[in-house]
Formats: sequence, structure tokens, C-alpha cells
Amino acid sequence: MSDLNLSPKTIDQTVLDQLWNFADPQLSAERFRRASDDPEYSDEARSELATQLARALGLAGQYDDGDAVLNAIDSDSPIVAARIALERGRLRVAEGVPEEAVPLFTKAARDAAAGGVTFLVLDAVHMLALTDAGHEEEWAADGLELLATATQARTQRWGVALNNNLAWYLHDNGRPEEALPYFERALDFATSVGTADQRFLARWAIARCLRSLGRTGEALELQRVLAVQRPDDPYVAAEIAVLLAPPEDVSEQAPTIEE
Repeated sequence: MSDLNLSPKTIDQTVLDQLWNFADPQLSAERFRRASDDPEYSDEARSELATQLARALGLAGQYDDGDAVLNAIDSDSPIVAARIALERGRLRVAEGVPEEAVPLFTKAARDAAAGGVTFLVLDAVHMLALTDAGHEEEWAADGLELLATATQARTQRWGVALNNNLAWYLHDNGRPEEALPYFERALDFATSVGTADQRFLARWAIARCLRSLGRTGEALELQRVLAVQRPDDPYVAAEIAVLLAPPEDVSEQAPTIEE
């Protein structure tokens, strides 16, 4: 199984990365609409691009339009089938019905495995770890085991999300001692193969976990470093305020960042 699909018939993940602007779903939708109609791409590649158009529409709250785009895709490729199932599942999650997404993500994992693309298998498994209630740790373990076989840096980047999401699951279920090593592993992956945003969020998460462990001095030191990097970040400011407040003034509900 290859890490990324490098077949000339299909689209490379790095091309999709360049087209995506997750902060602006409408702009992303426009880009993917144009790209999915571009004859320079193969039929299979255009189908894959259309799945990302559907995802962008979902992020913009246009769920019916996203489903319509997916319904219109005609392909017998298992890779396209995996992407269709993935994005239909994400639409269901965005609509607030994650239980309907679980069988779709399961199908996506199987189709991606049939297509031989580890990257997409990991995408599906990481979504299962977020949505399949009661099986979060099992799916995370499966994803981390598969991740250990990856050789491409872009595929290895899933180590950020897999470790981070498992860490938050443990943390938010009252298990911060178990969570901390996973937060630290997420930072390791972010440092080696991730983005600047991922590195920033990983450091914030470690500091947040340290606060839960009562290691407030270390947490404050980390947050102050982050404040220098991004003075206007509201989550950093909120954490520093909590860490400096008298214990009796600290709310039980504190700011949390999850991927």
C-alpha cells in the first residue's frame, strides 16, 4: 500500500492542500469548482476534486448542495469511492448526526485500503476515532499502528491529529496523566512533518494539560512563550488569565482547542 496516491490518473494530496483554505470555505469551493471542471486533469482526478468541493460546501453550511455534488460523481475507482464516503460522512458530522457518519467512514477506510492509499485510510480512521462513540481508543490505536508503516511526510502528518485527538479524549474524560504523552507525541509529529499552526496548537495543548495536572508554573511558562508568538490569540490569553487567577475564581469549564 502506498502512502499517497501517486498514480498519474489521480490527484496528488499536495495539490488539494494548495487549493484548500479552511478559513474561507466559499473561496475553497470556488477553487474546487473550477478545478473539477478543468480538462487538464484526468476524469478520476476531477472526481476527487469534486469531493473536495462537496467538503467545502459542507463547511459553508450548504449540506444539500454538498450531497448533490457527491451524488453526481460517476466513477468506479475505489479511491474516488473512499473520498465520496469520507466527505458524505463529514457532511453528516457537520449536520450534527455523527452516528450516521460511522458506517460511511468505515466504508471509506475499506475503499481506501482497496485502492492502496494509506493517507486516505488514516483520514477515515481518524474520523472514526472522533465519531464512533465508545470505540475512540480502539480506532486511535488502529490508526497509530498503521501510521507506523508510513514513509511519506504528508502521510506521517496524520500523527498530529491522531495523537492530539486521542489526547483530548483522555483529557476530557478525566485522564490527563495518560493524555500528556499523546499531546507530546502530537508535538513531535508537528515539529517533524507538520505546519506552524499545528506546532502552535500542540504546545498550547501541552500547557493546557499541564494545568489539569496541577503543574501550573510550567503551563504558564509555555503560554507566555506562545503569547509572544501570537499576542492576539484569545485561547492563549484566556489560559494565562486562568493561570494567574486565584484558585477560587477559576471556572471548571476552561478553554479547549481540539482538531
